Amino acid sequence: MSTTDITSDLRDPVDAATYLFTRLKQMGIDSVHGVPGDFNLVALDYLEGCGLKWVGNCNELNAGYAADGYARIKGISAVITTFGVGELSLPNAIAGSFAEYVPVVHIVGTPSTLSQANGMLLHHTLGNGNFNVFADMAANIAVDVAKLKDPRDIPSQIDHALAECYLQSRPVYITLPTDMVKKKVEGERLKTKIDLSPHKNDPEREDYVVDVVLKYLTAAKNPVILVDSCAIRHRVLPETHELIEKSGLPVFVAPMGKGAVDETLPNFGGIYAGDGSNPGVRERVEGADLVLTIGQVKSDFNTAGFSIRTSQLQTIDFHSTYTRVRFSEYPGVGMKGVLRKVIDNLPKLNVQPGPDAPENKIPASEDSSDPTITHRWFWPKMGQWLQEGDIVLTETGTSSYGIFDTRFPKDVTNISQVLWGSIGYATGSCQGVALAAKETGGKRRTILFTGDGSFQLTAQELSTMIRHQLNPILFIVCNDGYTIERFIHGMKAGYNDIQNWNYQALPAAFGAKEGTYKTYQVKTKQEVSALFEDKNFSSAPYLQLVELHMPKEDSPDALKLTAEASARNNAKA
Repeated sequence: MSTTDITSDLRDPVDAATYLFTRLKQMGIDSVHGVPGDFNLVALDYLEGCGLKWVGNCNELNAGYAADGYARIKGISAVITTFGVGELSLPNAIAGSFAEYVPVVHIVGTPSTLSQANGMLLHHTLGNGNFNVFADMAANIAVDVAKLKDPRDIPSQIDHALAECYLQSRPVYITLPTDMVKKKVEGERLKTKIDLSPHKNDPEREDYVVDVVLKYLTAAKNPVILVDSCAIRHRVLPETHELIEKSGLPVFVAPMGKGAVDETLPNFGGIYAGDGSNPGVRERVEGADLVLTIGQVKSDFNTAGFSIRTSQLQTIDFHSTYTRVRFSEYPGVGMKGVLRKVIDNLPKLNVQPGPDAPENKIPASEDSSDPTITHRWFWPKMGQWLQEGDIVLTETGTSSYGIFDTRFPKDVTNISQVLWGSIGYATGSCQGVALAAKETGGKRRTILFTGDGSFQLTAQELSTMIRHQLNPILFIVCNDGYTIERFIHGMKAGYNDIQNWNYQALPAAFGAKEGTYKTYQVKTKQEVSALFEDKNFSSAPYLQLVELHMPKEDSPDALKLTAEASARNNAKA
């Protein structure tokens, strides 16, 4: 059957690119990240007509980081690259999204289906006629691979991929060959939005699990709740918050779960990360006779080097695809339905008070007469400056551990990449986060904390922020290199050093016009305090960049503990 015969029977036919981009728009995506290339250019012509804006990043890696950040705010994102040379610059970012359960749609413009079938020797290929090699690579970090080759199948392929991306909260990979862009496909389906209803548990199995959970919860004398990142990724925060408030139980968060819980609640106790916790938190969690974990991720950096000491015999784990009660696992019984019924049937519980959460108080041991900005002084001080609704990005290293000592105001979101831990992530992500925040229409501040070494990996995205008139506040911690690496190994080694830059000069170098940005350099506690007290700095409607100078060998206590554990684990290996 010819293509003409196929399309003549379609109801309300639309071009394949129109179908794909309309679906993205329907799912809440307003801007698409990426880099143009000859195999995706015709497809990019369709974006504007489908109500989508093109971001245009400096490189594909940065585009992937930005798409990750955008998805963490808006629920899903899309990034477009070209075949081979473009898409292979992206996997590091996509792997991070896969590891940390972030739904990113990766669309690749590929050579025509005819060129692929004939094994033509084209540019951007390996020269061996194999056009599947890159898709095969991508399949390891995607929950669905959709190769759009037949107009009859394209709508269903797109719908399935997008549904899997959203529901599993992980990346998908879609190829769009150049000769498929304008092919007519069935458009009738666009009148019905993709079904994104969450998985429903088998009622009988769910009821049984709920009964078991309530049995142990009612019998417990001093239970606690521990919330982690997958509670955010799998969209159970409404149920989590309701459980916290209705039960009144002491609640703690893991590092990756920072920001998942309202930290102004009286029963919020702070961050639990084993030896990386403050003593009161560690004693309360590890002394509980029942720990309810919601979306926990037991990675090394999330547990301060596997130093958590909670017994599985006294733990109930809630996850997206299973529930584990002590040593009994119930596959296919996801947490959303179970939590809902636990809340609805919650009896009066034994509630013992938890420890007082950190109150952004500067430690008494900090010498106020010493002008040096230390991590022990800075992070509680910064917490006093934060505002309700802020979005705070912290880079892997000193920032992501320093934030342990900051208690957030209400509705503050924290974005970091604790599991994948790719340095440079936070700057690229900041662009996507700031854009998403702008599109949601609110006045939320986007605030980035990144090290000088990390910033140098993805500094070009400052240019994209300027281009799209995004106005984040960027703090670059200037401490002469890779501090987290120094504490793991090589405190004075040359490979942990970097070339110092004049960071204040970068906005102008990237084309920012005078009056559209402001830069600062702070080297003393007094200068930090003055900056935080400056109302113009706190609410300026333009981009701001701060050089924050700290000692080379200073770091948050939690980072030191984690680095020491990492070094021990490496030595054992």
